[in-house]
Amino acid sequence: MPTPNKQVLVIGAGFAGLSAASFLAQKGWQVTVVEKHELPGGRARKFETNGFVFDMGPSWYWMPDVFEKYFAKFGKKVSDYYQLKRLDPSYRVYFEETHWDMPANYEAMQDLLESVEPGAAKALDAFMEEAKYKYEVGVGKLVHQPGQSILEFMNWEVVKGVFKLDIFKNMKKHVAHFFKHPYIQSIMEFPVLFLGALPQHTPALYSLMNYADIKGGTWYPEKGMYSIVEGMYKVALDQGVQFKFGEEVRHIDVVNGVAKSARTVHKKTGEQKEYTFDVIVGAGDYHHIETQLLDSKYQSYTSKYWEERLMAPSSILYYVGLNKKLSGVTHHSLFFDTDFGVHGKEIYTNPAWPKDPLFYACVPSVTDPTVAPEGKENLFLLIPIAAGLQGDTEEIRNTYFDQIVKRMEDRFGQSIADAIVFKKSFAVSDFISEYHSFKGNAYGLANTLMQTAILKPSSKSKKINNLYYTGQLTVPGPGVPPSLISGEVVAELVHQNYKA
Repeated sequence: MPTPNKQVLVIGAGFAGLSAASFLAQKGWQVTVVEKHELPGGRARKFETNGFVFDMGPSWYWMPDVFEKYFAKFGKKVSDYYQLKRLDPSYRVYFEETHWDMPANYEAMQDLLESVEPGAAKALDAFMEEAKYKYEVGVGKLVHQPGQSILEFMNWEVVKGVFKLDIFKNMKKHVAHFFKHPYIQSIMEFPVLFLGALPQHTPALYSLMNYADIKGGTWYPEKGMYSIVEGMYKVALDQGVQFKFGEEVRHIDVVNGVAKSARTVHKKTGEQKEYTFDVIVGAGDYHHIETQLLDSKYQSYTSKYWEERLMAPSSILYYVGLNKKLSGVTHHSLFFDTDFGVHGKEIYTNPAWPKDPLFYACVPSVTDPTVAPEGKENLFLLIPIAAGLQGDTEEIRNTYFDQIVKRMEDRFGQSIADAIVFKKSFAVSDFISEYHSFKGNAYGLANTLMQTAILKPSSKSKKINNLYYTGQLTVPGPGVPPSLISGEVVAELVHQNYKA
């Protein structure tokens, strides 16, 4: 245990910040979290209007084992905070001329694939056997390393399994080795899009995401994803964490390589405060903390370094309320009915506003009646776009909205536009203003081979002895489960470095 009254300041109350704060408090630290918004959650906040309840960010619940392990470390269970329902179908995929419902049942999944590609059922067994190994080693071991040294990865299981882990093969080639049908390939490549890079640039290690999808299942937490935030917030309070909401950190004062204090401003009152601490953990945007809160001589990375990072996409998000129910729709739908080869290049290769984008539609009110008034529907729509795009205007948002609503109407076979009673959009400029998001990214750094593990921005400052980082721009990477793990990893790193 640290010496009594050892204090840590955490910047940001998103998933990683809540996790780091709770683990540090559990280890005996006095923890204060400063959060610029009025409630916890970061990108996973919620808002309510006219009886509609909208999750603002993450909407997929995968890897339920990670959440169970998280709460178990505080003597709790997921069910102490929210109930889970497994979705079946897990999601629907709209192709150009048809759609597939992806079944929760594994044998039914095999039958679906076999129906379009003879031999695909057996191929799925072989594919999933490899994916299971990667999941057990990747999520069980690799993601729990703090990324401080190559020696962390020199344990025998990783060394002997380096080829089984497919770290040096890309996901596109890996999928093509097992499956030939283009629709099956699209389904198998889809989960890595959560990791923020094209399949041909993502290590095949991440077929572990297919295991999470097909075997682990797609779930929904009762009353929405914000239920996770509420559960984690309660855990933090139980551990004695103090929260300061509505306060934004404006500067970190450093003396001789040691961070001494942080100055904040209350967003509503303008009141200024100063916090002192033994350790500070940045759980907000890494780039913002480095470049805006620190003097230049204490920044670990140059502007050239940041400009060379491959970012995961940004997004145009729409929160929509309808005054009627839709018939025959699923909770999650992926619209793969246009050319992803073209859209992918518009995101990653030659960044541009997409001409005919793929998109994602979530209708949580299909599963959960509490998120919309009776007889009405709640829609969350997402178009992935390149990070850093200029020209984010209301006009361009409306143009894309009209475009994807028309495509939904065509595929759903029913009207939507005439039933809209609420619409709010959120895009690049909002990610920047709300979260100080580097280039307006939505998911952090792309998980390419050259941005994996020790090649990510370090979870410990290179210039300041007592400044640490957690969240999607450092290890282990983007996504909700990795953010929970990131908080745990940095808490352990801090504690080991400061043990009495």
